[in-house]
Parts: sequence; C-alpha cells; structure tokens
Amino acid sequence: MQNAFNRPSAKPWYKHRWPWFIMLGPAAVMIATAVTVWLAVQQPDAMVVDDYYKQGKAINQDLRRDRAATALRLALDARFDTQAGTLSGRLLSFGRPMLAPFRIHLAHPTQPGKDLVLDALPDDYGNFSVRVAGLEMTHWQVVVEGEGRAWRLARSWSPGKQPDLDIAADLP
Repeated sequence: MQNAFNRPSAKPWYKHRWPWFIMLGPAAVMIATAVTVWLAVQQPDAMVVDDYYKQGKAINQDLRRDRAATALRLALDARFDTQAGTLSGRLLSFGRPMLAPFRIHLAHPTQPGKDLVLDALPDDYGNFSVRVAGLEMTHWQVVVEGEGRAWRLARSWSPGKQPDLDIAADLP
C-alpha cells in the first residue's frame, strides 16, 4: 500500500522524446510547403498564356507565314562557332542566296528574359555573320523571319549537340 502512495510523479510530456519524434513529420511538411510556396511566388510560370483566343489567331497567322516560306522555297544553312561566338551562314530562296536583311529570334525554353533577337545583313554573296555573345548551350526555339514578317522559318535547335542550324521550308 505504501508503494501506491510513493510512486514517482510522471514527467511532463515535453520531457519525453516520443511526442517530439511524432511532431517531426508534420513540422518537416510545413517547412517543405513554405519553401515550395516561396519558389512558386519568386519564379512565376512563363509558359502560361492568359489569352488563348489571341494565341490561336496568332498561330493561324504563323501558318500563313509558313506557307509563304514554302512558296519561296526558303532554306537557312548556318553554323554556330563557339570559339568566335558567331552564327554565320546563308539564306537561300529557290537555291539562290537572298540578299535582303532578315531577323533570327532565339527563344529560351524557360526564361523569356534570355531570348535573343539577331539582325542578319547578308553581303553581296548572301553570306551573313552575326555575333551571339554568351549563347547558352540549351535547347532554343529558332524563328527566322523576313522584313515585314511576311514569311517565317521555325525549328528547335541545341547548339551544344549540333552546331549546324539547317531549316528548310516544308514542301507543298
């Protein structure tokens, strides 16, 4: 009987290790959630389009420009020189060099701030050379278009894997 009265008092809950061990899981989830929310807020998704209708109309205009490139039988033959940091080549129409200036858009796959627009000015023989400082060796979306945006050539390109950039308009 005396043992029942002289029992040592139980420790408070916070002095036991098991409650802390059980709370460790939910605490880790709360920290991971906070980090995920912070990352989502810091770097919004640039690939989401707000106005799908306008985007659809733009796609139809791009298809018309693709057909115009096909009618001109356009082909771009270019090569990226990593040492010199230049993209050089020729733009051909019906197998002959085009002498008119044109534009080359290099769209970064995930960061629109790194997109590049290059103005190509062919010489009398149709050759052009454009300086591309600090081109990342990633997967680029390339769009070549003429003055007035009457035609376009488009393709994806990875300069690290393939230094040649060859784009030909689809045949009808």
